[in-house]
Amino acid sequence: MSSRNQTNFTVAEAKKVLNKFNCVDIAPQVKPSEKSLIREALLLIAKLSDYQILGICADTEEEGILAMKTYSLALGYEPPRNLPKIDGSVYIKLNGKNGVCHIDTYFGHHRGVLVSCQSYSSEGINEMYGHLPLDLFV
Repeated sequence: MSSRNQTNFTVAEAKKVLNKFNCVDIAPQVKPSEKSLIREALLLIAKLSDYQILGICADTEEEGILAMKTYSLALGYEPPRNLPKIDGSVYIKLNGKNGVCHIDTYFGHHRGVLVSCQSYSSEGINEMYGHLPLDLFV
């Protein structure tokens, strides 16, 4: 695959940008100047997959819902409305394929957004990146 996007990323280059977010370590600090590259890399990879699943870990419900809304819109999904109110840290899971969304209390130490790119074909993009910045698309 040698698809290129607006900044001339190849798929390999986009994956290299995203691979520093390995889903296990605490998310690295991201400089404001790095956000546009991360956004473009994620959007290229997402465009090459069939749908995405978001996992959002945030300190507050407001912060989590804002991340869910901004990521949803950036990825082409209508964000769900009327989620139940939760006090304290939250985990939100949104399945882009069917729109199912779940919010719950979160006791873990990670903060950020996991993006699982899913393809129907085994040759497609089937990878997860995160924890990406909560405010990546704000």
